[in-house]
Amino acid sequence: MKKLALHWKILIGMTLGVMWALVSSSMGWSQFTINWIDPFGTIFINLLKLIAVPLVLFSIISGVANIGDPASLGRMGGKTLGIYLVTTVMAISLGLLLVNVVKPGKLIDEQSRIDNRISYEIWADSQGYEIKDGINYLQDPAFFKRAQEISKLSNSELKEAAVADKMESVNNKKDSTPLQPLVDIVPSNFFYSLSSNGLMLQIIFFAVFFGVCLLFIPSEKSKPVLNLVDGVNEVFLKMVDVVMQAAPFFVFALLAGVVSKMAGDDIGKVVEIFKGLSWYSLTVLAGLLLMIFVIYPVILKLFVKKIPYSGFFKSMGPAQTLAFSTSSSAATLPVTMECVEQNLGVNKKVSSFVLPIGATVNMDGTSLYQAIAVIFLAQMHMIDLTIAQQVTVVLTATLASIGSAAVPSAGLVMLIIVLDSVGLNPAWIAIIFPVDRILDMFRTVVNVTGDATVCSIIADGEGMLDYKEDTNPTETFDLDS
Repeated sequence: MKKLALHWKILIGMTLGVMWALVSSSMGWSQFTINWIDPFGTIFINLLKLIAVPLVLFSIISGVANIGDPASLGRMGGKTLGIYLVTTVMAISLGLLLVNVVKPGKLIDEQSRIDNRISYEIWADSQGYEIKDGINYLQDPAFFKRAQEISKLSNSELKEAAVADKMESVNNKKDSTPLQPLVDIVPSNFFYSLSSNGLMLQIIFFAVFFGVCLLFIPSEKSKPVLNLVDGVNEVFLKMVDVVMQAAPFFVFALLAGVVSKMAGDDIGKVVEIFKGLSWYSLTVLAGLLLMIFVIYPVILKLFVKKIPYSGFFKSMGPAQTLAFSTSSSAATLPVTMECVEQNLGVNKKVSSFVLPIGATVNMDGTSLYQAIAVIFLAQMHMIDLTIAQQVTVVLTATLASIGSAAVPSAGLVMLIIVLDSVGLNPAWIAIIFPVDRILDMFRTVVNVTGDATVCSIIADGEGMLDYKEDTNPTETFDLDS
């Protein structure tokens, strides 16, 4: 077992967790699983949430400040960040379009979705969140009995929670204005923002503001600060690594608990869960494949006429294959740079500037997946998010993608932020965890392909692209270079 790669251990943990949930459901042990195994899954979620806020803060400050001095934020820097931002918004918009057309979360049977909805409302009441669509099943006498079975709360407690939630919603709306979402992005007390994952947009705003200001002070003053930020950032990345080493066990507990809670002693519900997951996976894969084989080639063709469709994929094949196998944009970066320089003919001055930035801020695949995942989970719990709430998903996923570390499973940490931004339960990531690894591999291919596309566009615009169609793609790479 020690020789197995981590992703294989995680897959084994997932499989054993689902198998245990099936056995415990059939044997009537679901309550034992919920009481004695599921808490370790909660610990895993708490660890990820613990790391999320400081990881985003220091990753964004480091990414912005390491762009260079203010002069390097000129034409090339502006175009690079601008195009990366445009492709990210396009990816998220494509994801929202697909998930609203396919509606994978609504393909689960009605009773399972009603149970999910009641669980959501109980959680929202306990956390003080507003019920998103204004519908409250807990106030409907027809669902009281089922709600009691799920929550083990009395009718009076349910009513009190629902009333308190609605009163809070009314009070919160009194002082709101059309520009309130914009006002909410700018914190009045940064340290208060640090205390809540739900205020992540404020943390991102501060991090970008802080990083930009570092560029406009003398280097002898900014250097110690930047060294500290980089050092602390490395510590939190290592924390992600340490937590992921224990992920196989945590994943077992997480999956066993989630499936047991959703299925109870009815194994038939497990079938419905994975039925929904299959449609969710197909929706995400459709979006990712469209980005790789349609969106990026079209964007490239609009700006760079000399690189043909087949030539681009032939040139980038080695990097895309490595990205798929490692699920890490950072691990693939040396090969990506070599493919772009030797096969696409991009000048090293451009590739050494654009690609490292892309590995930090360009997470199109992750952003697309986050958008689909949030809407899928909302649909699964009978929550209809408004256009404004879906725009919040786009904005949060775009900004959070800047802070996504270029390592496996980092997108899962960022998904917690996006769920929090629209008042949904972060623990729901456990539902999509079983299929996350394979989707993560495809997401990384999207990220690497997007980096190469933008790099080629920037190089051509700067007159630093020398693509030769008869160039033989490099077949061997020095991964230590």
